[in-house]
Formats: sequence, C-alpha cells, structure tokens
Amino acid sequence: MVVRWYGQSAFLLTGSKRVLLDPFGDVGTRVAARGLTFRHPPVAGVTADLVLVTHEHGDHNEVAAAEGSPAVIRSTAGTLASPIGEVIAVASEHDDRAGTQRGPNTIFCFTLDDVRFCHLGDLGQHALRPEQREAIGDVDVLFVPVGGGPTIGGAEAAAIVRELGPRVVIPMHFGSDAVDFLDPPDAFVDALDARVDRRESSEADLEALLDGEREPLVLLLEPPLS
Repeated sequence: MVVRWYGQSAFLLTGSKRVLLDPFGDVGTRVAARGLTFRHPPVAGVTADLVLVTHEHGDHNEVAAAEGSPAVIRSTAGTLASPIGEVIAVASEHDDRAGTQRGPNTIFCFTLDDVRFCHLGDLGQHALRPEQREAIGDVDVLFVPVGGGPTIGGAEAAAIVRELGPRVVIPMHFGSDAVDFLDPPDAFVDALDARVDRRESSEADLEALLDGEREPLVLLLEPPLS
C-alpha cells in the first residue's frame, strides 16, 4: 500500500484499488492575486477508481484531476457504496462556528486492503462530538490537518489523534516552502510527542509502518514543490 501526498489535503492511495482524495488544480495562480504563496503543482492525469472530496473549496475539489470515469463521492454524509466497498462519510464543520463561517466538511472513513483509513478533510471543529467519534470507529491511518488558520492547529490535532488512537498519523494542510499562509507542523509534532518518521519524499509504503507498535507513528512526508 503506497501513499502519495500532492500537498495540502490531496493524497493518492495505491493498493488493490486507487483512491484519490481532495485533489486540486492551479491554486497558485488564484492565491497569488491575494499575495499568498502556493507552490504545490496541480494534481493532474491521475488514474483512480474512486475520488473523495471533503468539501467544495477550490484547493480540494478538482475531480477532473482523475482521468477516465472514476466513482466520485463529494461533500456529503452517509453510508455509501463505492468501488472499494463501504465508505462512511461523517458530517462535520470547516470552522468552530457550526459551519457558519466556512461551511460543511466531510470526514471520510473506509477500508482498503484491510487497512482502515480516516481523512479529516479541513476539520475546523476544536474537538469531535461523541456521535462523530462513534461513527469514525477504529482507525489505522489518520490524515489530519495541523496548520491552523481555516482548520484545527497543532494542539487540537494532537488531542484528536490521542482520542482516535491510529497506528500511523499523516499530517496535512500545513505551512512549508510551498505554502506561506499556514503554520508548519512543528507545534503538532511537539504537542503529540510521538515517534516521527521524516521522509525526503512525498511517497511512502505504509505496509512496513503498519507492522510496528500500536503507539502512533507520525509520517511526515516532504511537501511537493513546483
């Protein structure tokens, strides 16, 4: 099972099936007009069986990045059928004001090749509600935003990781040489105080990481740069 990070909250999971999450297009040109820097290359030409979109913001919903006619689940909640089996889409908010500032956000939970994944999208709630925690269930690999601003920051993200107890944690949506309007992952890493595997690549094979201890391992992937 290989995970590839495209930047922001966009990932491709490659196993017996291919799942693309929160792809984006040419964000850099759009945000440059506001004096912001976004240097992750656009996601394009990806082969996927399933595309998941957590919310309808332009840096998360470029479904045309996937070639062909993949199944698409976007910005919804429910228990849904897909090419990889059941997908649990949990309703949440992009802010801590009941969605009134930045709108809704979907938390996606699914199993691929016996590994249970959870992608929190642009979660802005400071904590999970009990019914959300119950719906998420057990998690092996957690994708969590840590950069603050429009999402939770390091301390809130660390608390959610402790609550969910995943085996591998993959930080996303943070500041780097590619993005200048979010905080770097340092506060999250410090707050969680867990083992960290820092990679010089934006890809990793998850199989070996999942064979280890149950205590969370933070997989910090290299931000892609254009």
